[in-house]
Amino acid sequence: MPDLTLPPPRTPDPHDAPALRWGVIAPGGIARAFTEAVHTRSGQRVVAVGSRSIERAQEFARDFDVARAHGSYEDLVADSDVDAVYVASPHSEHRDHALLALGAGKPVLVEKAFTRNAAEAREVVETARTARLFAMEAMWTRFLPHVDVVRRCLEDGLLGEVHTVFADHGQKLFPDGPQRLSDPALAGGALLDLGIYPVSFASFVLGARGEFRSVTAHGTVTDTGVDGQEGVVLESSGGAVASVLATMLTKTGTTASICGTRARIDITGDFYAPGAVVRLTSTDHEVLDEYTDPEPRVGLHHEAVEVARRIGAGELESPLLPLDETVAIMATLDEVRRQVGVSYPGE
Repeated sequence: MPDLTLPPPRTPDPHDAPALRWGVIAPGGIARAFTEAVHTRSGQRVVAVGSRSIERAQEFARDFDVARAHGSYEDLVADSDVDAVYVASPHSEHRDHALLALGAGKPVLVEKAFTRNAAEAREVVETARTARLFAMEAMWTRFLPHVDVVRRCLEDGLLGEVHTVFADHGQKLFPDGPQRLSDPALAGGALLDLGIYPVSFASFVLGARGEFRSVTAHGTVTDTGVDGQEGVVLESSGGAVASVLATMLTKTGTTASICGTRARIDITGDFYAPGAVVRLTSTDHEVLDEYTDPEPRVGLHHEAVEVARRIGAGELESPLLPLDETVAIMATLDEVRRQVGVSYPGE
């Protein structure tokens, strides 16, 4: 067997992308992380923030030197200085807030999960396409340097034929974590917050574009009516199998493995996040090469940069996470919820 080594990432310099002026809907924790990342790691700039509470918007604006604070989402999307809108509200609000921004003629980056379900995702996608506006799910993992190392391995056939994928994401977030995760009305539970990462990873690795030949799920429902955890087996059209797990009841290793006929990739240190280690291992268990993400725990700017690059090129979606794949992944999550026995009010 010839020597196998990991290729370097092709991630472009974040400062080389066109500088968009961003507006942020909902100044919560993820909006804070996003704004800090884009301000410190790229040429992107958040220029406006919108909240139902003008006081919260003003506090956010002070903390991040944001020029304008709006006391409504309608005022935020109407701001003429905003080039693109980042939707950082709870899952239950993503559809409405994305449509609000698109209706104002603004491209959108919508925090994962894109919406509550596939029907809502289709509505957002169809609206964006009709208006010829850019839209993308903010699944930051797809745009991180270590994931491009994996992407290149798959493109080059470095692992041989991939038959098996494993991925897990578990955080101890229930019952003492954020209240929204316990609330069905806010589309809480493990799946949309945590499970989407391993499901999206399996789609990416297997080239499934979110569509699987079979989905088999087992899980537990909490006393508040949201899913506490689930184990899911996904089979691709080519017969490859992914085993994924999500739980908000305990902390897991948050690792992933891609197993091919020539070699295996293991991703440790939170497979979905910056700072992960990609390890290439032979079928004889010999470690052949390693790559470590050089920017530990900072990475949300990469998704913003991807939006800026695509908009600058006149494109309406990203080939790294096409809109049809986002919709198909939401349909897969719908099927998992159906099998586990979870629904959200108003669906």
